[in-house]
Amino acid sequence: MNNIELVKEIDAYITANRDNIIEDLRALIAVPSVEGAAQPGAPFGEQPQKALEIALQMAQRMGFETYNSEGYIGWAEIPGQSGKDKYLASITHLDVVPEGNGWTQSPYELRIRDGYLIGRGVADDKGPSVIMLYAANFVKNYLPNPKYTFRVLLGCNEETGMEDVEYYQEKYPEPLFLFSPDASFPVCNGEKGGYRGNFISPKLNGNIVDFKGGVAGNVVPDRAHALVKAHIDELPDAEGINLTADGELVRIGAMGKGGHAASPEGTKNAIGMVVNYLLDNRLVSGEEKAFLEVLRSLFCATDGSGLGIASTDPEERFTPLTCIGGLISMKDGVITQDIDIRYPTTINGETITEALQKKAAEGGAAFVCNSCSEPFYISADNDAIRALIDTYNKVNGCDEKPFTMGGGTYARHFKNAVSFGVEDEKAQIPDFVGPMHGADEGISEAQLLMALKVYILAVLKLMELEF
Repeated sequence: MNNIELVKEIDAYITANRDNIIEDLRALIAVPSVEGAAQPGAPFGEQPQKALEIALQMAQRMGFETYNSEGYIGWAEIPGQSGKDKYLASITHLDVVPEGNGWTQSPYELRIRDGYLIGRGVADDKGPSVIMLYAANFVKNYLPNPKYTFRVLLGCNEETGMEDVEYYQEKYPEPLFLFSPDASFPVCNGEKGGYRGNFISPKLNGNIVDFKGGVAGNVVPDRAHALVKAHIDELPDAEGINLTADGELVRIGAMGKGGHAASPEGTKNAIGMVVNYLLDNRLVSGEEKAFLEVLRSLFCATDGSGLGIASTDPEERFTPLTCIGGLISMKDGVITQDIDIRYPTTINGETITEALQKKAAEGGAAFVCNSCSEPFYISADNDAIRALIDTYNKVNGCDEKPFTMGGGTYARHFKNAVSFGVEDEKAQIPDFVGPMHGADEGISEAQLLMALKVYILAVLKLMELEF
């Protein structure tokens, strides 16, 4: 079959399966697969395990061999001439971040509006999970005896720790090459380092009774509130701030604008808004004030400049460092504020820790590093990367180049891997469509089906390479 006939066959396949794709996605979106308490056979909770079972049932319906590895991860497999130990793979995830606030509909009911699919996980990463199964199904039928075995890996813990991948790598051999449809096209061949830690206050005994905000550490919070000892009639109004009397206390709430921690430009951190209000109106004193001044340094900019860790890459392989505070809580008088940092190769985890411990000490507080992963980068001249980007460019009639990003995907955990779609950061989207990790998360149906075509052609092209 020549290339023109192949493309026609793929287009016909996509058209014939459009409704099935939508309904399969609807079934997955209906599962609120946020990490929960571990149970037997469900290490990340009942809901991620339920999503995995549904996805594997879809694969079985298509005639795949399927595997569920103790609830950590599952996959659908096309047996190839290379055997089980030498294989190509894709990897997506079925877990999602919490729904958060600001939705105009139920997060777990797929809605279609003006050509856009809306629901939690539709872009990150349930939509890509579904279309990868459909892409592999075409390849399975088109190549009855492929050169390489191909696995569609389906993870359950990408958003909160990636323990699923750690488990997988301990038990199974590395793929020859892997791509993760969990970012943007054309091809991401590098990811910034990822750093997580906590500012921890001393035990406070002042005006602050409670402080809460955020839904996940990797999400810019759009809502937060503090409960303080104050008189509401003495407090001024402020943009985005809501004041509510609660006996002799006042609840100071903030409404900001959320988004993904890796792309905080244009967001407005609600925790920072509350911190500023408390400080600007002298509602705290002593140790409280000292600690909140540390937090003000965090929230004053998303480039780390307030903390003394701003960093840029002179070779421009990576965009500048970003940092956000995603979660704040208070227990027994102690406030804990987490921090999420994405950093280029011009700084390292040790330097970041030293700077943050120094900043914490200014407020009589402590700082603890919870995790740190170094940046990774693969040359754009890699044959497999060229195969992916050439396929994307040919389908779309463009000449895009590989890029790097701040988001962290499964790809960074494998020796020979990249992230590959499905989003298009240059696309103009309507106001009613939200971003990954945000309210009304959505993606264009046309974009998702285009990605399906790209993935089919890309896997077929990978099958021709030597690894």
